[in-house]
Amino acid sequence: MSRVVVVTGASAGVGRAVARALGARGDAVALLARGEGRLEAARQEVEAAGGRALVCPVDVADADAVEAAAERVEAQLGPIDVWVNCAMSAVLGFVHETQAAEFRRVTEVTYLGYVHGTLAALRRMRPRDRGVIVMVGSALAYRAIPLQASYCAAKHAARGFADALRCELMHEGSAVKVSTVHLPGLNTPQFGWVRTTLRRHPRPVAPVFQPEVAADAILWAIDHPRREFFVAGSSVMTILANKLAPRVADRFLARTNVEAQQTDDPIDPDRPDYLFAPAPGDPGAHGRFSDEAKSRSIAWWATKRRARLGAVAAALAAAGYELLSSRRE
Repeated sequence: MSRVVVVTGASAGVGRAVARALGARGDAVALLARGEGRLEAARQEVEAAGGRALVCPVDVADADAVEAAAERVEAQLGPIDVWVNCAMSAVLGFVHETQAAEFRRVTEVTYLGYVHGTLAALRRMRPRDRGVIVMVGSALAYRAIPLQASYCAAKHAARGFADALRCELMHEGSAVKVSTVHLPGLNTPQFGWVRTTLRRHPRPVAPVFQPEVAADAILWAIDHPRREFFVAGSSVMTILANKLAPRVADRFLARTNVEAQQTDDPIDPDRPDYLFAPAPGDPGAHGRFSDEAKSRSIAWWATKRRARLGAVAAALAAAGYELLSSRRE
């Protein structure tokens, strides 16, 4: 059955990949982001894949604009079934080199953008007592790393917001679902656009995955909403390491992760970035790291099939027990 889905950050990266995947299954997709040219390109991709699309140029940092976009979506596409909060921005640099206005802007987009989108969704979903809100999170919502204080802090805030909202909806007995999908390092245009004080080109921390892996997880969360999903083994290991040995993780990250987030290629310090205005061009969903990016995750494959794999494991355990018991007899 076709659904009406709102995707913020739909003009590039993960949001663009999600929009295409939704179109391929025939959904009606509202595309929210700032860059009108890229939104139009995303619309063409959604419609070419078989879906319907509505372009809504909006800055998610503007709560009134997000609410107006939601009204337009319902007027032109129908009642919103799913809202995917995916818009993000960041500044890559040491804290002492980052300006207060830059921290504020990242917070307004990467955290408050989720709040604004969620409020618009709740105004429509709660009275109907149905709907799914997907928060696109990160392993960095659990474990902060150097050079990404602005982004990590915003993702930590978004996780806390989602957890509190989930409890409130459970208290109400609401059928509205909130699901968070925590992602690994991805090959998106983010690293070509991010504002940075570094002098070498930023990169995602390895291992790197294509945004289609993230899109698959987000669609899975739409169809099978549960509290949280952790995509790829690297996300799981990052979160576990921080829970089990946070001081060891601090030392390891201090020693390795500044270099791990840079290539050897110099960058122009005056290159345009996306922080306060859309960056030029339309790279689509992918960044410059396709040569190393993985198109699938074995850990995510197992996560989707955990019930089936659990049943197989239980059957094998029972068979083993029976075999051992028969030998003893």
